[in-house]
Amino acid sequence: MLIFRATAQRNVVLLIADDLGTDYFGFYEDAKDTVDVPHIRSLLSKGVRFQHATANPVCSATRSTILTGRYGFRTGVGNIVGGTGGSGVLDTAEITIPRLLNSYNPNIAKANIGKWHLHGSMPMSNLLNPNVLGYEHFEGPFIGALNSYTNWTKYTNGVQSTITTYATTENVNNALDWIKAQNNRPFFLWLAFNAPHAPYHLPPANLHSYSNLSGTQQDINQNPKSYFKAMLQALDTEIGRFMDSLSVHNQLDSTDFIFIGDNGNTQQTAQIANLSKAKGTVYEYGVHVPFIISGPSVVNPGRVSDALVNTADIFATVLELFGYSNWQAQIPVNKPVDSKSLLPILNNQSTSIRAWAFCENFKNIPDTLDGKGIRNMSHKLIRFDDGTEQFFDLTNDPEENTNLLEGSLSANDISNYYFLCNEMTTLVGTGAFCTTGVSIENGENEVVKVYPNPFHAHIFLSFPQKVELVNALGQLMYEGNEIEKQDFSQLPSGIYFLKIGEKNVKIWKE
Repeated sequence: MLIFRATAQRNVVLLIADDLGTDYFGFYEDAKDTVDVPHIRSLLSKGVRFQHATANPVCSATRSTILTGRYGFRTGVGNIVGGTGGSGVLDTAEITIPRLLNSYNPNIAKANIGKWHLHGSMPMSNLLNPNVLGYEHFEGPFIGALNSYTNWTKYTNGVQSTITTYATTENVNNALDWIKAQNNRPFFLWLAFNAPHAPYHLPPANLHSYSNLSGTQQDINQNPKSYFKAMLQALDTEIGRFMDSLSVHNQLDSTDFIFIGDNGNTQQTAQIANLSKAKGTVYEYGVHVPFIISGPSVVNPGRVSDALVNTADIFATVLELFGYSNWQAQIPVNKPVDSKSLLPILNNQSTSIRAWAFCENFKNIPDTLDGKGIRNMSHKLIRFDDGTEQFFDLTNDPEENTNLLEGSLSANDISNYYFLCNEMTTLVGTGAFCTTGVSIENGENEVVKVYPNPFHAHIFLSFPQKVELVNALGQLMYEGNEIEKQDFSQLPSGIYFLKIGEKNVKIWKE
């Protein structure tokens, strides 16, 4: 029997900003710039700001995890639907937030307003997929980027229209009209803005304070970050108008807000030295996003959480904000959900919900950026689909500039590596994620990979070499051309050195 929550009515609004990392929010520790966003900032005093929130590196893949609570390797949505190389689309048989809410309490109104981007717009029957997946109302652009923010195609429950109202403004207009039509029913609103995604442009003057921008294409091309900032401020202004309207209608104090970015900044707006690690990659800059939950359900608000959280966790969190605590009973064994509710943190009963956060990127046509990433509080392991691995100390190297696998690993590094690779292997269920090594030049401008590190019984080289293996005291343990055939299981644990040519590499015996 389903039990309805006896507490006061709650509404939940999910606000999604497009292509927005933490860089432009001065209230984030890793911010490199700031934009005046008073309305988004106002969420902080009534909420919890998550320092370590992980998304997927592109929009469709992140949106799929939110809607279903399931990672992309389970749903097949691993990249941009309709993008170069392509991604699978979301199966309309998936169990979703609105479907579960409907089974729990049909009186909860459910709408998705704004960007969809989980299916192509053809065949035309796809235009009703948001409704098929549980939403009573869908209104917004169906695919990814808009060609123009002031001349674009909107779909309302499958019906097409051409809109000339500024897109961010139109999204808020539609949201407010829909809420008004619900006659005070409790509601779940997924409000997904295209802003501040390209095309970069000069928003209407009343929405921002960047009066020195000319708006010419030449100026936009030369100064994309300035226009990005103006678009972000315009987004904040419209979010403020949305909140003001809820306040006027006495609904603000009964509404929980979840604000996120769907992935990191693009190369045009990125503020890191290595632009190749921006949106579209599983490096931190591509997947670390702003994430705030704010409203009456937050106990002791104004907090900052260092918990590792994932966009997939929004699925369980929304359901439980509405009081649906036993939703797991509706999940089939063959459709496992990865989402973990954030209510223990919101209720100030726990400081963490998971020991690691996961992200992934894969296309229908394989790409060099395809891979999976998993991080804990201090380290991150990336396994690209071509078998290459990278491992980073995020505490000391937050921009992931130094791959630890290209040097020697400390005992702490080794412990974190094996924890992460074993967790990833358990999660994904296939593949060997614990075959790392170190690399060394052999004196002939060739890089030899030595693996695994640490080793137990055997040491392997990427191609045969004459080597010497010595212990920490300098005693020779082996010399020759066939180290791969040797059994070192009886050697004591500790540090050893492998000499290749004139170079030495430190390796660890477990």
